[in-house]
Amino acid sequence: MSAIYLASQSPRRRELLQQLGIEFEQFAVDADETPLAQETPRQLVERLARLKAESAVAMGYTDRPVLGSDTVVVYDHQALGKPKDYDDFVATMNKLSGRTHQVMTAVALANETKTSSLVVTTDVQFKTLTASEIEAYWLTGEPLDKAGGYGIQGRAGAFVTHLSGSYFAVMGLPLYETQKLIAEF
Repeated sequence: MSAIYLASQSPRRRELLQQLGIEFEQFAVDADETPLAQETPRQLVERLARLKAESAVAMGYTDRPVLGSDTVVVYDHQALGKPKDYDDFVATMNKLSGRTHQVMTAVALANETKTSSLVVTTDVQFKTLTASEIEAYWLTGEPLDKAGGYGIQGRAGAFVTHLSGSYFAVMGLPLYETQKLIAEF
């Protein structure tokens, strides 16, 4: 495939897509990310990835396929969003501290006639975090715009004691699966 659109302003997704050597144009789409009643985290993340790709097609980006993606951090079968404030962040870090959680990243590719999507789930185990580590991480500013309040590619990488699955999916775009989806599309 020669070129696609990336319906995301994420600098991480831009960097990861560049690693695949695919020509793309990046832009943002406005999508309501409010979970639906009774929606599982897997259903949520896949719906949002598809919504982003399909919204861009509806906006007129139709001369090449559109890639949409979304990532959620899941603890105890609940999707953890971006931290609303410091207290919300601390509560999230305390849930993840010393435990294993899942990171689900969905990737969708759409054009005017079809949408294909997939979800990649990765298990991530955190070390037990101290209150001072949590506060110091908050003060870096990194957690503010991240699902689950952390970015594995940043300072929170030092919290990870074990990972089973795709590191790149935790960053926001699973490389192997994205390349496969594009090739099959």
